[in-house]
Amino acid sequence: MNNQNNISAYQAQYFAHSITRRMPANDDAKLTASLHDAKVDLTPHQIEAAMFAFKSPLSKGAILADEVGLGKTIEAGIILSQQWAEHHRCLLVICPANLRMQWSAELQEKFYLPSIILESKSFNAEINRGNLNPFRQDQIVICSFQFAKLKAPYLRQTDWDLVVIDEAHRLRNVYRPTNKIANVIKDALETRKKILMTATPLQNSILEMYVENPL
Repeated sequence: MNNQNNISAYQAQYFAHSITRRMPANDDAKLTASLHDAKVDLTPHQIEAAMFAFKSPLSKGAILADEVGLGKTIEAGIILSQQWAEHHRCLLVICPANLRMQWSAELQEKFYLPSIILESKSFNAEINRGNLNPFRQDQIVICSFQFAKLKAPYLRQTDWDLVVIDEAHRLRNVYRPTNKIANVIKDALETRKKILMTATPLQNSILEMYVENPL
């Protein structure tokens, strides 16, 4: 008889506790399980940024504003991985159109997270398969700013656990009627928790992102 699969009642209880235990939002151990297989060398500031985003359960989100090249995508990947591990899997990434494939590749190759890029062709294919809201997926949804604006009614109907917005400085000055994309996305996602990513782009005032842009 193979005894390798036999565990004691004590061991079974320990394993059950390890799998189901809940960590405080600001506990570094919170990320251990979700990043166990991740193929990425994390730096202390990336862990700190992710933990900052998790810190307040009452927060509607956070702004990640590291300089270019310091790993904001990795920080967002950590946050998405933790959401996925906690079975909060209604997740959306909005980014410039030319970064959609890069996001999909990074999520798959570094975090083993599945994703789908929604644009007109894939969206219509989902409709033809009977999915009346193609944004409802069992994988992370990635789309462009323009597509998010075009399909805003679908975004509004989807119960997003988290929305990540890359190059969020494109949505600054949302209080101005001329910024139509920002206004439409803001209205569609106003009640959803968000992570805004911006490479410290603001040459005037951080208030453009924080106070006057209630994204």
